[in-house]
Amino acid sequence: MKNKKGNNGNVTLKEVADALGVSTMTVSRAINNKPNVDEKTRERILKTANEMGYTPNLVAKSLVSSKTYSIGVVIPEISHSFFPEVVKGIEEIANKEHYQIFLTNTSEDFEKEKKSIEALRAKRVDGILVSSSQTEEDFSYYEKIIDSGLPLVFFDRCIGNIGASCIGVNDFAASQQITEHLINRGYKKIGYLSGPKKVSIGKERFDGFVAALNKHGLDLNEKWVTENGYNEKDGYHAMSTLLKLPENERPRAIVAVNDPVAIGAMEAIREAGMKVPDDFAIVGFSDDIRAELMPSPLTTVHQPAYEVGKKAASKLIKTIEDNTEPIESVQLITKLIIRKSCGSS
Repeated sequence: MKNKKGNNGNVTLKEVADALGVSTMTVSRAINNKPNVDEKTRERILKTANEMGYTPNLVAKSLVSSKTYSIGVVIPEISHSFFPEVVKGIEEIANKEHYQIFLTNTSEDFEKEKKSIEALRAKRVDGILVSSSQTEEDFSYYEKIIDSGLPLVFFDRCIGNIGASCIGVNDFAASQQITEHLINRGYKKIGYLSGPKKVSIGKERFDGFVAALNKHGLDLNEKWVTENGYNEKDGYHAMSTLLKLPENERPRAIVAVNDPVAIGAMEAIREAGMKVPDDFAIVGFSDDIRAELMPSPLTTVHQPAYEVGKKAASKLIKTIEDNTEPIESVQLITKLIIRKSCGSS
């Protein structure tokens, strides 16, 4: 099909409509995935628009709707595999709905997080997706953002009860499940390498760990719980602290708040001349891309990161386009991945 281009060199909706003998409104509804368009007609319109080289005129749409068709994405770190997978899911939905994304990385620094959000607001994004590094109990900054009317959705790390939706996973239940796996394998002396408990995943995963101990009549030994951060260095230092205990006072198994922490702990164990799982069984959380490549492949919890991203983006765009969209907390289901680090074959 020969392209017919308007004065600015771009194919218009009207030109696509004229080529098919349908109304411009029908073409617009089909391209923007709106209802009340027959599916065969939609497919024909999309095929023709693609062949003619049609691309959405976001500038014109912005002038009509006072929207920029852009969303901000704020993540606490980008070096591990979980968040890049989430961003891929976000991109899929954003592209489908003709939004572009602006990605910022806060390096687990709440002051940097606030600066990132202010920069995104200056760009006049239509909404923001946030996985917060917030470690304080004062949530007034986010309350002000929400009160301003800017659509905001949390993902993975949530701040609850302040008027925003959150898309995450069943952190409490998954942490309880993986701890019970160790208990069912006969481990009774179990330590925990925690992230900050003022971050939602830190609290939920620790609470799940404690619930598993309580369910099986095991005491929580405070000396075996260390609170650090969420990266390999934090795991290394946390495990090094436990290794300073007399041998008969150490835990025999370790639950780590996430895989990077577990990987750091495994390095500390190796440097101390010991082995996983011979000397310490260890489990993680998130199914990092490196987990199955470790010398003793890491037992972990698989998080559906890509689906988290898709659902978070979908929820935000619905909230942007309909201010009556309900606030909700969505927990996607995780899966236990059993490997050799817990002593399983």
